[in-house]
Amino acid sequence: MKKKRVLSGVQPTGNLHLGNYLGAIRNWVEIQHQYDNFFCVVDLHAITVPHDPQKLAQDTYTIAALYLACGIDLAASTIFVQSHVSAHSELTWLLNCITPLNWLERMIQFKEKAVKQGENVSVGLLDYPVLMAADILLYDADKVPVGEDQKQHLELTRDIAARVNDKFGKANHPILKIPEPLIRTEGARVMSLTDGTKKMSKSDPSEMSRISLLDSPDLIEKKIKKCKTDPIKGLVFDDLERPECNNLLTLYQLLSGKTKSEVAAECQEMGWGQFKPLLTDTTIEALKPIQDTYQEIMNNQDYLNQVLREGAAKAKEVANQTLSRVKDALGYLPSL
Repeated sequence: MKKKRVLSGVQPTGNLHLGNYLGAIRNWVEIQHQYDNFFCVVDLHAITVPHDPQKLAQDTYTIAALYLACGIDLAASTIFVQSHVSAHSELTWLLNCITPLNWLERMIQFKEKAVKQGENVSVGLLDYPVLMAADILLYDADKVPVGEDQKQHLELTRDIAARVNDKFGKANHPILKIPEPLIRTEGARVMSLTDGTKKMSKSDPSEMSRISLLDSPDLIEKKIKKCKTDPIKGLVFDDLERPECNNLLTLYQLLSGKTKSEVAAECQEMGWGQFKPLLTDTTIEALKPIQDTYQEIMNNQDYLNQVLREGAAKAKEVANQTLSRVKDALGYLPSL
């Protein structure tokens, strides 16, 4: 029986943090042998906000190497760079001409980011969800691993695919496959170390808000020591009045591999002075294998380039078939 296909990606804007890892990548690793996987470094998305051209290429290498270091297996998965497959840009334009503007204007993430950027808001930021739709639809993805914050974008992808099928497809012969979300129930939304009500994010101006996968043991210790807590002794899950407590216990649970009930029993009598060193040691131990493997990969640039070349070739083969299908349905003259 043919495996169902999964597509996902991460922007190359700095290195990955625990939210990316626990909310997405570790889930990819755990399920990857059940699916045919395409994991891309979405560098086209990275320029929808102001970016540093001097860092983009290096950050792209960093994310690709971290995919491998976190356990993405090339026997089950394809790793590639989004901009190396031109079909992403071309399909985005075709979908732009089919997607109603008001669909994009209601996107919550656009509204939030537009407020932060003020007059620097680009058309690309508004159009980000259409590019994301093209990313997914090019590979006939059956499942898309998404966090709660991306569910609206996936719904838009499904709406765009349905619109293309309705306007240009034939009965029982859809042009584009409509994907389903694949959402991890635990750890899908890891929160900030400085505010337990906000998601851990690379865009947060404070480095203290997140633990990056490549942070040194000393830096991890510093961030956890200074992270926001409360004055209450005894640590419990799911208390709405104690969001930081719930977040830090969840991090410990996910990084230690213990069950929620085991952590609840272990920590119920603890104070922060006892728990923070425990979380620090657990975090350092969990990240060490990733950091060691990452360094080995980055020291072998030829290998990493080979992975990305072969990944792009496989991605192009699939993506170009979908692009041709869409262009044929829209009535374009085939290449001569």
